[in-house]
Amino acid sequence: MKSIQAIRGMNDCLPEQSPLWQYVEGAIRDTVASFGYSEIRTPIVESTDLFKRSIGEVTDIVEKEMYTFSDRNGDSLTLRPEGTASAVRAGIEHGLLYNQEQRLWYMGPMFRHERPQKGRYRQFHQFGVEAYGLAGPDIDAEVILLSASLWDKLGIKDNVTLELNSLGSNEARANYRDVLIAFLEKHIDVLDEDAKRRMYSNPLRVLDTKNPDIQAVLKDAPRLHDYLDDESKAHFEGLKALLDSVGISYRINERLVRGLDYYNRTVFEWVTDSLGAQGTVCAGGRYDGLVEQLGGKATQGVGFGLGLERLVLLVEALAKTEQVKSAVDAYLCPMGEAAEGQAFVLAQQLRSQLPGLRLMCHCGGGNFKKQLKRADKSGARWALILGDNELAEGLVTVKDLKEGSQLSLPMAELASHLEQR
Repeated sequence: MKSIQAIRGMNDCLPEQSPLWQYVEGAIRDTVASFGYSEIRTPIVESTDLFKRSIGEVTDIVEKEMYTFSDRNGDSLTLRPEGTASAVRAGIEHGLLYNQEQRLWYMGPMFRHERPQKGRYRQFHQFGVEAYGLAGPDIDAEVILLSASLWDKLGIKDNVTLELNSLGSNEARANYRDVLIAFLEKHIDVLDEDAKRRMYSNPLRVLDTKNPDIQAVLKDAPRLHDYLDDESKAHFEGLKALLDSVGISYRINERLVRGLDYYNRTVFEWVTDSLGAQGTVCAGGRYDGLVEQLGGKATQGVGFGLGLERLVLLVEALAKTEQVKSAVDAYLCPMGEAAEGQAFVLAQQLRSQLPGLRLMCHCGGGNFKKQLKRADKSGARWALILGDNELAEGLVTVKDLKEGSQLSLPMAELASHLEQR
């Protein structure tokens, strides 16, 4: 019988990989808590219209990548491809947004049917933050600072670079759109099929092309910054001043437009070349019109999202894993029938006395050599050896599996000894 395997692009996270994931996720939780953000959890399945109306129908995500299906009632449903639209939908539905300030975060699986490659999968995991009801550049600076704090906590701040741009108001962007289309029409013979398709529906995406021939032509294209409205210019200058004040360096990238239709004013990306070719680690920006676009009252919004797979790869590639802990701290080895019975009692006492201790108790019998081999394989730092002789004397032998040293001490002192280490 043919074995059943995971669906292409949807990967297992194996036990030896999960400690690194837990370390990164723990750093995320600590960082958002330090900024006072609250967690929101939304369903992985939403109405298809939510993403068509938010992301934009003429985008790669909606046109090519969404997992969409009809349920038994004939409703069109989609596995969420990103988190912002779901957060906005939940905020509107539960009355969290109008005339209120909210600072939220989420983490969980997302789904896009694209070509799987290292760090980019069809089921991937995204962490994001969203802030609502705040109009000034200070909140833009805060979400960028939050992301910068995460890089600092993970030890990768020197390997990522912040790129900034402003798309201006919707009116300014519309004016620039007309000028850009006129420019592209004059060079239509150079445009590839993808650029021609986007030229009228979403021309700013052409600025983000990877085609070197089109990139060469775009050097002479009109500049978006020349069409920014005064308020957007002031907003952008305010953002830069705040980032300067906290020592966050950045570079202006006027071609940075982001792939989703809902952005306005601030857009940003954190990029790295530590995973081979330069790639985006985290991206976001301001989306002041999205809440109204999805049926809510006009509310400002700003946020970012990042793929955990790429972040985990980056932390691993840079060997920033000193803080990653094994799944086990101590391994309890009972030697002899009487010791086996007492081992379960001792293990529960230790777990109760030291709630943070990760203690594995050997099961399945076996001689001393076999049990120590299991203890070493578990990744534990200490083997706790309880034989019939130790039991008779009320002692436990503690063996340091890293240094090879060992000592025997009374059972009553074991918890204190482990806590100190």
